[in-house]
Amino acid sequence: MSVDSTTLSEKAATSDDVTEQVFDVARRAKVASRALATAPRGVKDAALHALADALVAQADVIVAANADDVERGRTNGMTAGLLDRLTLTPERVGAIADALRELAALPDPVGEVVRGSTLPNGLRLRQLRVPMGVVGMIYEARPNVTVDAAGLALKSGNAVVLRGGSAAASSNEVIVRVLGEALEEQGLPADLVQSIDRFGRPGGVALMRARGLVDVLVPRGGADLIQTVVRESIVPVIETGVGNCHLFVDASADRDMALQILLNAKLQRVGVCNAVETLLVHREAADFLPVALSALASAGAVVHGDEQTASLAPTGVEVIPATDVDWETEYLAAEIAVKVVDDLDAAIEHIRTWSSGHTEAIVTKDLASSERFVAELDSAVVNVNASTRFTDGGQFGLGAEIGISTQKLHARGPMGLAELTTTKWIVNGDGQVRS
Repeated sequence: MSVDSTTLSEKAATSDDVTEQVFDVARRAKVASRALATAPRGVKDAALHALADALVAQADVIVAANADDVERGRTNGMTAGLLDRLTLTPERVGAIADALRELAALPDPVGEVVRGSTLPNGLRLRQLRVPMGVVGMIYEARPNVTVDAAGLALKSGNAVVLRGGSAAASSNEVIVRVLGEALEEQGLPADLVQSIDRFGRPGGVALMRARGLVDVLVPRGGADLIQTVVRESIVPVIETGVGNCHLFVDASADRDMALQILLNAKLQRVGVCNAVETLLVHREAADFLPVALSALASAGAVVHGDEQTASLAPTGVEVIPATDVDWETEYLAAEIAVKVVDDLDAAIEHIRTWSSGHTEAIVTKDLASSERFVAELDSAVVNVNASTRFTDGGQFGLGAEIGISTQKLHARGPMGLAELTTTKWIVNGDGQVRS
């Protein structure tokens, strides 16, 4: 009993020690954020260019560290989609650096006047965008998020504390070091970008408890990670959602357009949250299915479908019977669920039942159908005759994104610079007092 008690005490002490160390990281971030909050745009933009240049200069070192992560992931049975998200190449590092340069070219949100007015008593009101302060990120197997988060935080005047997970530990360690050194060379605190990966899962738990030191927490990853953070965090959370995205081919759809959109939305990059996971086809467009199923199978995609889908499959194309599990699954792989529906109402009802609220798309020539689809579905993004793969901060012209929010408070859809700010009211008077 005494041995067990000692072990528990030691574990408690270790946990307390991790919490204090993570809190210290957050305190340093808070101090660093104050130095950045009033920095002019030129300082922030110069720093972003310096970060981009440093990443390119150290690309070989970053890619070598990433190779260790990829090999470890492959050994541990990581799926092909997640391995793709994890993998960095010199070209991908260059693209990440370019995203920082694109951020530098965007307007600075800090100081923007959201609204203003003069009251009858002469008080002059302005509501301004201001930085959050310290942004926490908990994410999985995405070393590019390390850079995106750092760049977005810097441009919007915030410090960032990162928990990137064990899968990308080697990559993130090098990236954070490179970014910190570049910041210091620009005369800015390296504490603006910090990682707590070395503290493992207890560090993530501590970050969720750092209310008052961390101003907002953004989880980005699988459903389990996101829901754990939403449930357990006492720091305010902006919930990013999994991407159970749908594509509906309406009766009037241009079949060639529908096929092009389907293959792009499903297969261009399978391990991303804006890839289509379910294809719904109007029964009057069922002639689309043999061609679509053949193209999916030729590309190596696994198809889960209802009975009518299976009956329309060409010879040699296997359709696995779909269950409710398939309708709710974000595959993040070359897999797709397919269902024939009676009409637009049935498609909308299916999506309402199973969607994660991320992105839905319709292919149609019918204006009334497109307007109903847009109006009656309550997802963060709804596309008409366009691939779901466009749900992305960069594609929307927001620069890099910190995540795609599927909640309704504060931010929704791709979150860029403006979503990492809050507001405060400035009141100017001439001695007015309230009667």
